[in-house]
Amino acid sequence: MHPQALFRIGSVEIYAYGICMAAGIIACFVFLMIAMWKMKFNEEATDKILIIGVVGTGFGIFAAALFQGLYNFIENPQAGFSLSGMTFIGGLIGGVVSFLGVYWLYIYLIAPRTKIKLLQNHMNATLTDALPFIPIGIVIAHAFGRLGCFFAGCCYGMPTDSWVGLPCSAPGGRHSDVLVVPTQLFECIFLVVLAAVMIVLYFKFRFNYNFALYLFSYGVWRFFIEFVRDDPRGEFLGKALTPSQIWSVVMALAGIGYIFLQYYVFEKHMKHPELAAEKAEAAGGADGSNGEVTAEAENGAVSANAVNADGADGTNGANGATASGTESATASNAESANGEAANGAKTN
Repeated sequence: MHPQALFRIGSVEIYAYGICMAAGIIACFVFLMIAMWKMKFNEEATDKILIIGVVGTGFGIFAAALFQGLYNFIENPQAGFSLSGMTFIGGLIGGVVSFLGVYWLYIYLIAPRTKIKLLQNHMNATLTDALPFIPIGIVIAHAFGRLGCFFAGCCYGMPTDSWVGLPCSAPGGRHSDVLVVPTQLFECIFLVVLAAVMIVLYFKFRFNYNFALYLFSYGVWRFFIEFVRDDPRGEFLGKALTPSQIWSVVMALAGIGYIFLQYYVFEKHMKHPELAAEKAEAAGGADGSNGEVTAEAENGAVSANAVNADGADGTNGANGATASGTESATASNAESANGEAANGAKTN
């Protein structure tokens, strides 16, 4: 834990939490760039999805503070409303809604009507092609964020005397003087494992249901880890469940629903640019093979014709030699006959 500022840049204090948050966002977008390059997204599809992702990220950060401020206000209206603290699920909701809103606005309203070439749609992939690996980027960013929570001393667990206890509640916090369950680190580890599983499933087995896996698995995890957390989290729809537990139930149910949405709707809209690239490469290889076979056949035909021509020349030569021999023999026979006739004439 290191809630104090690490250093200053002018009058700006730089904290470990901020560094982890920035590193997570950068790692998320770097992963998405690599994934889209590997899946053969063209440059336009990559750029536009990333740009819309930046908009969604910015609005998601704002929504994270907005939701937490709302929870705090519901719990204690006398304290007034303020944008203090953040909650991940609120940020996820805001980020997803804003991303989908901007994407659909571009696809269905701007691109079909604009005459500006830069805004026209020439993407070789759709959002449905990116949905299987987008949650991996989200989980990577979230893992860095949870590490930042550990350094900041927020989102901690209940006091404990067990071996897992760590001093990770910020000074002035509810349990700053005792050891607590480091729920931040547990969640960070869970998210790293989840990201690794989704990476293997998608890139090795072309598993297109990662968003369903993410929503369901994180919803279940967050629901139960909330029972161990003991930091102030506000109130929402009563005190029986924490705000994050209520949204966790929604996430898990949404994950189940996404399975059917992917199977019956999204699959039909996927362009699969990676398969198109593979088919193009296969077609190019087949054309090259056919060209080589044709060239070899043509060369063989030329060689055969040359051999036939040589054979014909040899045959003609042999026939010429035979004819010459026949003519010579005929001439000799004629001369012998003339000689004998002459000799016969002299004797009589």
